[in-house]
Amino acid sequence: MLKRLRKYWHAGYVLLLFGFTIFVLLKTFVIPSVEKSEVESIGIYASEETSAKTNQAISTENSYSDENISIELNKERIYDTTVYIADIKLNNIKYFKTALAENSFGRNINEKVSEMAKEKGAILAINGDFYGFRSEGYVTRNGLLYRDNYAFADDEVFAVFEDGSCKIDTCGNVTAESLMENGAVQILSFGPGLVEAGEIDQEGIISNHRTSPEEKNPRTAIGMIEPLHYIFVVCDGRTVDDTGMTLSDLAIIMRDYGCKEAYNLDGGGSSAMYFNGQVVNKPTDGQKSGEREVSDIVYIGY
Repeated sequence: MLKRLRKYWHAGYVLLLFGFTIFVLLKTFVIPSVEKSEVESIGIYASEETSAKTNQAISTENSYSDENISIELNKERIYDTTVYIADIKLNNIKYFKTALAENSFGRNINEKVSEMAKEKGAILAINGDFYGFRSEGYVTRNGLLYRDNYAFADDEVFAVFEDGSCKIDTCGNVTAESLMENGAVQILSFGPGLVEAGEIDQEGIISNHRTSPEEKNPRTAIGMIEPLHYIFVVCDGRTVDDTGMTLSDLAIIMRDYGCKEAYNLDGGGSSAMYFNGQVVNKPTDGQKSGEREVSDIVYIGY
């Protein structure tokens, strides 16, 4: 009798453990969890402070310009890979924005880049840092702080400031709050930093915790040439036609385009660029084509 009870107890324990494991996996990767709704009306992003879209815009397949925003999109073939390079000039940082999937901060809340971009009326958009795939990393969006923890003291973040300047720093050196006290309105957490003070950060590229430096993959990066003058870069990869790029390849492009600061964002199947109403690159995870749903975008618009 005792032997049978032990057998049942053991079977029950195994089922309970199995059920708990399934629940944890679902909560981590499947079940949406909203922690905070997106707030846009804050600081320079307050609706009364943001100008309405001008009627004087001139738009072509590869360019957009009005009195506040200028974008030139170049498509190049570099390292056996198709690369999309958007050269952006703004007259105010309030046109440099971010958006969260379903206008909410949390876990497993995802949308396609094109869906978020269309909803926000973006002129240009790229995938962000996919903050929702991790539980660590500073997250500040449009002047609002959502998360202020980190995994490693040497994790690098990319901060965009109210004066249009950008800076790469490590979590062990600065807090999200201190960056915001100094004027940061966007803080992205993926990395590594690619270019700092105009020089390629090879040591940081090699030692980063986030992504393999030598693998060739689709990539997304953001860089500052000077305050209010930026470069967004997305490259294809993982196909017969496009091999993708290493982080060093990407860093060379950002440096050669004149970036003083440049930073790697989420890549692989997440890499997508939207411009003038359509996705211009060919997103793929190497197995299936098409956009991956992600948790956030960086975009230019009103």
